[in-house]
Amino acid sequence: MSQVPDPRKRRGRRHQLAGLLAVGAAAVIAGSRSFAAIGQWAADAGPDVLAALGADRGPADESTYRRAFALVSADVLDQVLGAWLFTRAVRAAGRLVIAVDGKAVRGAKGKDGKAPHLVAALAHGIGAVLGQVAVNAKSNEIPAVRDLLAAFADLAGAVITLDALHTQHDTAQLILARHADYAMTVKGNMPTLFRQLKKLPWPKVPSVSTVTKDHGRRARRTVKVILAPAWIEFEGAAQVAQLRRTVTKKGKKTVEVVYLITSDRRADPATLAAWVKGHWEIENKLHWVRDVTYQEDKSLVRTGNAPRVMASLRSLAVSLLRLGGHDNIAAANRHHARGPQRTLKLLQAA
Repeated sequence: MSQVPDPRKRRGRRHQLAGLLAVGAAAVIAGSRSFAAIGQWAADAGPDVLAALGADRGPADESTYRRAFALVSADVLDQVLGAWLFTRAVRAAGRLVIAVDGKAVRGAKGKDGKAPHLVAALAHGIGAVLGQVAVNAKSNEIPAVRDLLAAFADLAGAVITLDALHTQHDTAQLILARHADYAMTVKGNMPTLFRQLKKLPWPKVPSVSTVTKDHGRRARRTVKVILAPAWIEFEGAAQVAQLRRTVTKKGKKTVEVVYLITSDRRADPATLAAWVKGHWEIENKLHWVRDVTYQEDKSLVRTGNAPRVMASLRSLAVSLLRLGGHDNIAAANRHHARGPQRTLKLLQAA
């Protein structure tokens, strides 16, 4: 946190920014959703906990967090947190597989009705957020994803999974230039490529199937993989796959067929299926948790950079809790809310 510059004027500054951010992160780990809640957590934490977090001047009030977070550079904060979490994710995984997707912070809509839109990168299986950038108000997710990938210090050997919106030649080129591989979903937004894949002789290709039963439904996933024909003109394409998902619930059957294109020549059908399934962890393990557990879309934080800083602290909290072995974030919030020493221990272990 000390790498994030303090934008406040020196005169009248009592609390160090690094300490405020550390206390904010600790409070969010304990379930805090607002500046008032962060201030209350700090008031209850005790001097020893606050000093260990770098807040040796005692607890700050709500307004101090509100003013500081509204001014702090969210771009720098995300870079610092992402680089720090990247090193921990590398330790926890063999080959990194990274899902990239975007989310609007709907509760932070401005007077123009527009909400900040953030694109994040999440490590499959680990649940740690490795980076985040904001989408330019006059643009969309596609260039933001390229900015996010370009910001990583090292992607060599990693696999980047992306949904159909980001199945773009320029994005593929960027990933390959970073000595990484991609796994991209192909849908109707690339009609020529979609038709090409659909016409391949899939009935003659051996399949690999898995069946799961949960929440009163039965889902069969079938994967077929072949080498990409030379006439498929997509940068670095090595293999293509057909993925069929058949779900039966209360006697009603639904079938979804999607196509996948990857630059990895070594990935087998089971691995590709795992990448596709793992990609949705960014929705289930991050976006859903921020929306439902932390009620991000109901947040009234709207001033300056504060909405994005709070989103970054939520992502950090989710990452640290998952790295600490917690699967249920709501239960983990309650666990850490029962004692500030528990939160301090989690931060020190990271």
